[in-house]
Amino acid sequence: METATADRPTVDSCRFEEPLIAVALYGSGNVELKVRYAGREKVYEHTRGLALAFYADQEVEFVHTVRPDTPLECIVIATAARNLDRLPDYEGELFGELLQQLLDPRDHFVEGPTRFMGPAMQTSVEQVFHTQLAGRPRILFYRSQTTGLLAQFFGLLAAEPTGSIPQRERSQLEEARRILIEHLDAPPSLSELSRRIGLNTYKLKKEFKELFGVPVFKYLQNERLTTAHDLLRRGEMSVQEAAWEVGYDSLSSFSKAFARKFGYRPSEIRR
Repeated sequence: METATADRPTVDSCRFEEPLIAVALYGSGNVELKVRYAGREKVYEHTRGLALAFYADQEVEFVHTVRPDTPLECIVIATAARNLDRLPDYEGELFGELLQQLLDPRDHFVEGPTRFMGPAMQTSVEQVFHTQLAGRPRILFYRSQTTGLLAQFFGLLAAEPTGSIPQRERSQLEEARRILIEHLDAPPSLSELSRRIGLNTYKLKKEFKELFGVPVFKYLQNERLTTAHDLLRRGEMSVQEAAWEVGYDSLSSFSKAFARKFGYRPSEIRR
C-alpha cells in the first residue's frame, strides 16, 4: 500500500528490487504516474480508479506527482514470475491465462491489461485504505480484500470479449470518464458528452457500461459520493458544502444516496 499527501507538488519515486508481475489499483486520489525506463517515459495522467497490470524489472522507476488535491492511494499486488507455480489454488493459473504477455517480457516495462474499476471494486479499494481495524484483524482483512480484488480484476478480464471495444473507442470512453470526474458539480448531458468525445450516444451508453460495468450516470453518482466522502473524511467541508461541491442541490437526496452507498449518513463520518 502506498499513500502520500502534500501541501505543494511533491515527487514520490520508487523501484522494485527484482522483476515482478503486478496489478496496481488506484484509489480516489487522482495522482499523476510516470513510468521511466531505458530513456523512455509512459505517462498516466488520470489514475483515479485505474487497475493497471504490468511487468517491471529493477531498471524501471515509478514516479508519482502528489499535489494537495491529488493524494496518492495505491495498492500494488505483486509476485515474481518464479513464484507463480507456488501460488495457492488457481491464482497462478489465472496470472498465466490472463496476463500472458507479462510472463515472457520483451522489455524492462510491459503494460498488461489496463481497466478502470467499477463502483464495487472501487469500494473494496476504499475499504482497504480506510479500515478502522487494527492488529491481527487488520492483517486478516487485508488478506481477504487482496484476494477479493484479484478475483474482481481477473473476473473483469475473463468476462470481457477479446477485442470487443476498439482501442480508439476505448480511449474515447476513457475521455468521457475523465470529463465526468472533472465536472461532478455540473456534468454534461448524455448528448453533449457524446458530442465532446466524438462517439454517438448509442455507442457511448452501450460501450461505457461494457467497459466500466455500470451506466454513465450510475458511474457519475458513484464518483460524486466517493468524492464527497473524501472531502468529509479530510475535514475540508461541512456536509452541506460537500453536497454542493459534487452537484447535489438537495441535502436530503445527498444524505439518502450517501447512506445507501456507505451504510451510514454523511454526518456520521467524523465520529
